Amino acid sequence: MAVYVDDAIWHWKGRKWCHLLADDEAELHRFAHRLGVHRLSYQGPPKTSAPHYDITGIERDRALRMGAVACTRSGIVEIFRRVRVPRRAAA
Repeated sequence: MAVYVDDAIWHWKGRKWCHLLADDEAELHRFAHRLGVHRLSYQGPPKTSAPHYDITGIERDRALRMGAVACTRSGIVEIFRRVRVPRRAAA
């Protein structure tokens, strides 16, 4: 299993941000905890279809030193599609 980060290119609140994703949701939470990212930063269903954290460029650098895999924008989109949770059909 692996954890992935894309480039920190998204500007918000004076910082650059990126996405932290993993092959497995439990691994994503463990890695984020070790990285020091609060669980309140987690974004997943139903808010978004793919479990992930938005992290700052500084956190990205630390994540890479901890073993996260750097991905291009197209690479992270591919991972996003792979790990997304299918939406339930309307009842």
